[in-house]
Amino acid sequence: MTAEPLSQPAPDRRQRRRQETIEEVLDIAVEIMATDGVAGLSLGEVARRMGIRPPSLYVYFPSKLALYDALFARGARQVHDVMAEAYGRMLEEATSFEDYLYTTSATYIRWRVSHPVYSQLLYWRPVPGFTPSEEAYAPAVAMVQQAIGVFREMQQRGWLRDDVPAEDIFRDWTVITSGVSSQQMSNAPDESFEQGRFTSALPGLVAMFIRHYGASPTPATVRRHGNVAKRTARKR
Repeated sequence: MTAEPLSQPAPDRRQRRRQETIEEVLDIAVEIMATDGVAGLSLGEVARRMGIRPPSLYVYFPSKLALYDALFARGARQVHDVMAEAYGRMLEEATSFEDYLYTTSATYIRWRVSHPVYSQLLYWRPVPGFTPSEEAYAPAVAMVQQAIGVFREMQQRGWLRDDVPAEDIFRDWTVITSGVSSQQMSNAPDESFEQGRFTSALPGLVAMFIRHYGASPTPATVRRHGNVAKRTARKR
């Protein structure tokens, strides 16, 4: 009788080692971009910091654009996971449209200002000639689709006007959150979220948005925005 071949764990170990090396490359790339700018990424500098020859990186990334694509995918997955948790949790916990808007937008903006390298790569266009692949871009698409679904849920709850498509309302909301994030990152990157000259404007912007898109905005709802912000800050 022929003996069954023994299982070979070596490929699994090699795959783990390969993934560890990829993660190390990505970590170093983020460090370089944090100091030299997103467009200043250099495969040669990555290799130098890793103590290897530049051609060795081609085993993992055939080009610098491929490295950017992997970085984009990593950042997109991170923010997707953070926001998916926030969207789901706040659908259960939110007591009003205002509560939902403030908490989820604060989560999103905090992530962006805390991860400036990924934020620039994901939301700006700092690298000439770079366009993320469909696979790398997929988490961003999923995040937007989930958010639009939540806005539809807000319409069904009677918190949000139903005479405007949820997609259009969400589009306008992203203008506000992206504007706050970009202004803070560009003009006051060292200020805290609570004290930042732009991030601290978020409660008022939420109230302004509700006055326009809320189903039945009232003066009491508008006045509550300060209390919501303070309550959310205490939870953190």
